[in-house]
Amino acid sequence: MRLRTSETEIKHLLVAWLAISLAFTILFEERTLRHQFVLTFLISALTVGLGFVLHELAHKIVAQRYGSWSEFRAEPLMLLFAILTAFAGFVFAAPGAVVIFNPYLTREQSGKIAVAGPLTNVALSFAFLALSLLAKFIFPAHSSLPSDIVNALVFALRVGEIGSKVNGWLALFNMIPFGFFDGRKVFGWSKQAFAFATCSAILALLLSHLL
Repeated sequence: MRLRTSETEIKHLLVAWLAISLAFTILFEERTLRHQFVLTFLISALTVGLGFVLHELAHKIVAQRYGSWSEFRAEPLMLLFAILTAFAGFVFAAPGAVVIFNPYLTREQSGKIAVAGPLTNVALSFAFLALSLLAKFIFPAHSSLPSDIVNALVFALRVGEIGSKVNGWLALFNMIPFGFFDGRKVFGWSKQAFAFATCSAILALLLSHLL
C-alpha cells in the first residue's frame, strides 16, 4: 500500500517534531544543568520527537489501510504551551493528532487504528533498550577505545536510555481507557487487545528502568 501524504502534512509533522524536541530539550537542560543545547536537542529529537511522530504515523498508516483519508495536523497553541511548560519543569505535550475521515469505520477498525500508536512506542522502547545494551556491551568500564568511538558509544547509550524510558511512558500514557486517549477506543473494541497493549507498555517501561 502506498502511503498518501501532502506538503501540508509534512510541514505539520516537521513543526510538531521540532517543537516537541525543543520543549524536551529545555526540560532536560533545566534538570541536568549540562548546558549542551545542541547535543541535548539532537537526543530529544531522536527519542521524544521521533516517538511522537512515529506514533501518529502509525495511526495514519493503519487508517489508510482501511480506506480512510488521514493526515496529521499540528496544534500550534498546544505546541507553544508545551514549550512554555518546559520552563516550569514539566512538559504538557499534545502536539496534534491524525485527522481521520471515514464514516464506515467499524469499532474493530477504529480500535486497531488506535492501538497502532502505543504499540509503535512499545516497539521503539525495546529498540532503544537494545541500543543501550549493545553500547554497554561494546563499551566496558575500562575501555581503551579511541576517543571518537567512546564519544559515539556514550551518545548511543544516552539515546538508548532516554528513548526506552520515554517511549515506554508514551505507550502506557496513551493506553488510558477514557477521554481522548487511544486506550478508550482499544478498550471499547477488545478487552484482550487492551490488556495485551497495556501489559506490553508496562513491561517496556519496567525494563527501561533497569538500565
